[in-house]
Amino acid sequence: MAKSFTLVQLRYFAVVARLENMRAAAEELNVTQSTLSAAIATLEQSLGVQLFHRRSNRGLRLTEAGRRLLVGARTVLEDADQLYHSVRAEREELAGDLVAGIYSPLAPFLAPKILTVFKQRHPAVKLSFLEADQAGLIRALAEGACETALMYDLGLGAEYEYLVLQQVPPHLLVSANHPRAATPDEPVYLRDFESEPFILLDLKHSREYYLDIFKQLGVRPRVRHLVSGYETVRSYVGMGHGYSLLNWRLAREGTYSGGNVVALELADELPPTELVLVRLPAGRPTRKSLAFVEVCAELLSG
Repeated sequence: MAKSFTLVQLRYFAVVARLENMRAAAEELNVTQSTLSAAIATLEQSLGVQLFHRRSNRGLRLTEAGRRLLVGARTVLEDADQLYHSVRAEREELAGDLVAGIYSPLAPFLAPKILTVFKQRHPAVKLSFLEADQAGLIRALAEGACETALMYDLGLGAEYEYLVLQQVPPHLLVSANHPRAATPDEPVYLRDFESEPFILLDLKHSREYYLDIFKQLGVRPRVRHLVSGYETVRSYVGMGHGYSLLNWRLAREGTYSGGNVVALELADELPPTELVLVRLPAGRPTRKSLAFVEVCAELLSG
């Protein structure tokens, strides 16, 4: 005999999974915490599995079974909403919540632009961004915390599907007061900077990518500063504390610290990173996530 559960229980479950907190979920759903807890307990009983790990004073965390349910629940709930509108002969409109991951160094430059276009096209969808480094985004995708992620192709395993939006080659960044800044159109060789202090963007997978560039060229960098913020790297360089390697290039030269930086082309033949949209292949993607992919492809491809 098939086990039964309700759409209400699935909706409650999806909100709890997103917020990882029963009280916050109850407030968002406008129900009592006891009602929500009872609904989740009934859903677990119907399915015969535990959906959440209960962690004292640390909220809830999806179990493996919970992650599998979340993947399917997203499309079931979206299909139910679509059915409701079709029965009422109403104009079909995407609605609901969508969480998209984004690589934290790219978020200040790309997230506002993507959000603006997405809201214009799909005003009934509440788009939220989950900012993290490469490792954090990979973990968020695996745990179901986001449906898709805009990131680089660094550290991805074969279990992920991704769409390549563009290739982003590395460039060398120096202070506007650096001697080489006077000829910004002339490509430079990384070896020429070997004796100068290097400022490393110290994020997992990104860190390994940049250090591997030096290794490929047989150059040993003098790593002087390990910095986890993209704009912090630019500010260090702008104030003359060293040079750096970065990928995403900004049109402006100014930094938060007031100094200016100059991006120099590298004459060395180096592999670019790829800007990609990533998802787990398990389950059918929601129409909301496909709409997000469409907007990103239009804004960022090429």
